[in-house]
Amino acid sequence: MTAAQRNELDQNGYVVLPSFMTPSVLAALRQRIAELFAAEGDQAGSEFKPEPQTRRLANCLDKGDIFFECMSHPELLEGIGAVIGPDYKLSSVNVRSVDPLSDLSQPLHCDMGALPDERGNWVCNSIWILDDFTHENGATRCVPGTHRYGRLPQEVLADPAASHPDEVLVTAPAGSLVIMNSHLWHGGTANRTPRPRCAMHGFFCRRDKPQQQYQKRLLRPEVQAVLTPEQRWLLAIDDPLNDQLSADVAVRSGFLR
Repeated sequence: MTAAQRNELDQNGYVVLPSFMTPSVLAALRQRIAELFAAEGDQAGSEFKPEPQTRRLANCLDKGDIFFECMSHPELLEGIGAVIGPDYKLSSVNVRSVDPLSDLSQPLHCDMGALPDERGNWVCNSIWILDDFTHENGATRCVPGTHRYGRLPQEVLADPAASHPDEVLVTAPAGSLVIMNSHLWHGGTANRTPRPRCAMHGFFCRRDKPQQQYQKRLLRPEVQAVLTPEQRWLLAIDDPLNDQLSADVAVRSGFLR
């Protein structure tokens, strides 16, 4: 990342890195995601949560090497570290595809309802743009600078689902990457076009916080058996503190029973 990109991420709470994916990586992601949607059908995304007028995939690291390749990219991890610091771990990898002609927008929110604590930022998301993000097809909206407010939008706004006077749409061509401080107020918008709009989300958190999806419990033993030491560290597979934090959250959320 350039100094200007780091400054943009720090000041606005997000930065767009255009042409981040090579054509071959973009094609491989699109192909594997299409295969998973077809194979999982109505159960797609069941490891996480349903959302009206969208299709989701969850637990993607269990479903293809291409996902590990993306989440281990050095420039991605540099951006995550710029927000959280070096003490991060991968929290979840999901896909979200907004249905054509949808009329629902997400309310402005902070991921996991997280606010910075005494150590600073502890959540950071990456949005892998697989279809162009435009003004019409459900691009993410955000309110620049709100990662510094120390308040959740529902604590401040009468209606977090309404348009905000300072919001901007994050538009970019397919193949771009958005790194977003997840304390930033943000949300998806309605897709008013006749085609779906798909993106992958690689979500990271600080190592003293719970994973959104407990990777050690979700990944099959045969997948864990071939993880490199670097991948095991990234997923906190051998971290007893992560076991305690993430298993507890997963059970209370209903993802593990």
